[in-house]
Amino acid sequence: MINFPFRLGATSYIIPADILPNLHYLAGKVQDVELVLFEVDDGPNNLPTPAQVDEMNALASEYGLTYTIHLPLDLRLADDGSLRHVSLEKARRVIECTRALDPWAYVLHLDGKAVRANPSPADYTRWLEQAETSLRQVGEWAGGLENLAVENLEGYLLDFYEPVFERVPVSRCVDVGHLWLDGHDPLPYLRRALPRTRVIHIHGLAERDHRSLAFAAPGQLRAVLDELIHAGYDGVFTVEVFSQEDFLSSLQALEAAANDS
Repeated sequence: MINFPFRLGATSYIIPADILPNLHYLAGKVQDVELVLFEVDDGPNNLPTPAQVDEMNALASEYGLTYTIHLPLDLRLADDGSLRHVSLEKARRVIECTRALDPWAYVLHLDGKAVRANPSPADYTRWLEQAETSLRQVGEWAGGLENLAVENLEGYLLDFYEPVFERVPVSRCVDVGHLWLDGHDPLPYLRRALPRTRVIHIHGLAERDHRSLAFAAPGQLRAVLDELIHAGYDGVFTVEVFSQEDFLSSLQALEAAANDS
């Protein structure tokens, strides 16, 4: 394992198997695993059972692992402004079945597609109020607003979520890969966001995002590592890829960048 001052992480879908085999594979290679959970309406889900949670906690104890939980849908209120929207119901179920893992953070997306391009002031204010309502409810389920990490998304203005952070004391998840995808230099964004950041996602860009860091320019990757080390960041740093080949080559790219910094 590379010795960084932050917690190196990976996703729970590196080898083509369910979550527990992935955790056994990743134990000793990383310090945090992002559990990517899904629940299809009236269909399958991979939400852990109490017995599986016990095994996850045993692995955490043996290997010093922590877990971050990626909530499955963009959070939003129902069309009538109530808390009955399916995204909130699914968030509640995920939190309830993973609370015993004492997650490092619950990573989430906020649904802002309807107001991300030239909204009227009234529409944006309404969205902002609804975002605050949904976050405060989910934060209550999660044991505190600081346990929620709101992720920046591709295709949004850099400051789109700043009014949310001003109103609600949630944490942040900075997705460096999304910033690269939109052509932004992530360093100024990181400097502003790091005091409230619990999780960082990083991934390379090839024919799509969430590819190996071997596709990232070495200078770009080294600059991100230098910024985090200089700032004393000690949160989770998740290599957000979804194959063994991308994971292993990402570790090699990180090691090369660290040795060159």
